Amino acid sequence: MDILITGVSSGIGWGLSKYYLSKGDTIYGVSRRIPKDLMKYPNFKHLSTDLSKLDKINANFQPFIRSITSLDIVVLNAGILGEIKDLKEQSIEDINSVMDINVWSNKVLIDILTKSIINIKSIVAISSGVSVKGNRGWGAYSISKASLNMLIQLYAAENKATNFYALAPGLVDTDMQNYLCSDKLNTTLFPASQKLINARNTDLMPSPLKAGELLANGILKLQKLPSGSFEDIRKMV
Repeated sequence: MDILITGVSSGIGWGLSKYYLSKGDTIYGVSRRIPKDLMKYPNFKHLSTDLSKLDKINANFQPFIRSITSLDIVVLNAGILGEIKDLKEQSIEDINSVMDINVWSNKVLIDILTKSIINIKSIVAISSGVSVKGNRGWGAYSISKASLNMLIQLYAAENKATNFYALAPGLVDTDMQNYLCSDKLNTTLFPASQKLINARNTDLMPSPLKAGELLANGILKLQKLPSGSFEDIRKMV
């Protein structure tokens, strides 16, 4: 398969890339940092770019995708968490910085890809369980992922030739957990963080490598759902 994945330098994007590459698939990876261990694969192509610079995405992407005639899967994975704190303490500027990466960069990418590449079978946006659950402290992130779910639903209504899905990946032991499971967060004030602390270093929070296989299998199962669907990987296993 030919697969484009954003955010491949670490975490979920890296885990997915590693799994697909091991199966012989061709990966078009996008991230700011260069994933040196993935660069050794002949079937891995990389674009280094900053998706927060929305006005630069098109110019950076066009040379990268020029030779691509079709894609089996696009995984829109790149995202940021922002700070965990009450919404009243999150400025509009802070929220906008999260929205730019988690929502608007994906809109720009979808527009570029669907215009430039005629045949795209599936576009999967990595969402979150907090997109449908308002846990205290997750303000900007929850708002951005809920918006991403709707963005996918709307594009599904507009593009019948491509299947669109939003997928919550469950708990994965990424770099983000270093912050979420640290003593910097007040677990009494933000009780959802205690669940993460309890799950870390257990089977409930797999490594990116293990999660890569789990998510790849989940992405295949998404094809049975209506385009525009949101699903949580934990309900698929």
